[in-house]
Amino acid sequence: MAATWTPSSWQAKPAQQMADWEDKALAAKVLDKLGKLPPLIQPKEADSLKALLAEAGRGERFIIQGGDCAERFIDCEAGRLETQLKLILQLGLVHEHVTKTPTVRVMRIAGQYGKPRSKPTEIVEGLGEIMSFKGDNINGIETSNRKWDPERLLQGYFHSAATLNFLRSFSDAADAETLSALSVGALPDDALKACAKEVGVKELPADKRTFFTAHEAMQLDLEESLTRKVGDKFYNLGAHLVWIGDRTRQLDGAHVEYFRGIANPIGVKVGPSMKPDELKDLVLLLNPTKEEGRLMLITRYGAGKVEGQLPQHIEAVKASGVPVTWQCDGMHGNGIVANGIKTRKAESVLAEILECMAVHKRCGTVLGGIHLEVTAQETVTECLGGCVNISEEDLTKNYETYCDPRLNYAQGIEVAFKVATMSSMLC
Repeated sequence: MAATWTPSSWQAKPAQQMADWEDKALAAKVLDKLGKLPPLIQPKEADSLKALLAEAGRGERFIIQGGDCAERFIDCEAGRLETQLKLILQLGLVHEHVTKTPTVRVMRIAGQYGKPRSKPTEIVEGLGEIMSFKGDNINGIETSNRKWDPERLLQGYFHSAATLNFLRSFSDAADAETLSALSVGALPDDALKACAKEVGVKELPADKRTFFTAHEAMQLDLEESLTRKVGDKFYNLGAHLVWIGDRTRQLDGAHVEYFRGIANPIGVKVGPSMKPDELKDLVLLLNPTKEEGRLMLITRYGAGKVEGQLPQHIEAVKASGVPVTWQCDGMHGNGIVANGIKTRKAESVLAEILECMAVHKRCGTVLGGIHLEVTAQETVTECLGGCVNISEEDLTKNYETYCDPRLNYAQGIEVAFKVATMSSMLC
């Protein structure tokens, strides 16, 4: 029988990928303040998302989840936030238009300020060993600002609050044409242009404007401070959905311990190193009551590797009897380096998603959604190929990300359109 859970019980377990604050007194002061600030979301909103994820798990909806690899404080400004919301809504509209299946729109936003790193430090020429950049929540990208600073957690909270405040009011107030009009000029493909023009004239009622927030819950002292008791349950009120990364999913680890006790819908990244028996044990730990919509498994293998991994993972989950919602992250298994720059091929991202769709169809399970790192900026050049045919030489033209490369606007719309088209063919 599992030990009694509390929001702080994770502290007795080994934790990976967390910043260890040098100034413990300052960190305690910051976390105490965070624990008293208003929640960013409401419990009923998290419950609503859980019900929608259950529908996606049954094939009645499709999840479109996307956003920045790691948010930046400097991007918390109206123009960028407006275009990012429009992109996620439009990705959902494209899928609905092609498949006639309603979507759930989840944004990697308002809290995605931290990133796991392979090592806590790095060697920089002329400076020697310094702390690795772990996202704006922890430290700065500038080499002179790499000290882990707990006060940045407060900055993260207030940037998240400002982001949510703007997105909610803009979503409610903007006219339908503003939200649904795709940028046709950014789409060189004729089929995409035709779809965009049809989508752009659609009505946009309140339910199609609704979005949810999500982030990787990596810094557990922060997540604990945002966890509140509501009735007889505990909710993380910093986001509607939080997920465990592929590097922090240890069965006996702090992250699994924290996640098993919160009432939010939760996700887990599932990579090639996940053994089937381990996955079976993990889903039973995280969803022992077998609640639909509670647990989303986000697979991330890499193009060409799905067939060798996913069927075993599907069988392990079936054997557990735990209902899950399957999602495909076509980004994180497809990283490459070109001319010394981290990148991904848009074609590989799409290939992995289509491979997942085919395997789920054959195994009698449902691919409930896709998970993309994508930006609404049309001129970003971080991922190769796609309908805009970005070459290796193009990468340096507008490479913005501090961490992992993102699909740009046209590449994101293209992936959504082609996934929807294939989905319609498989039905």
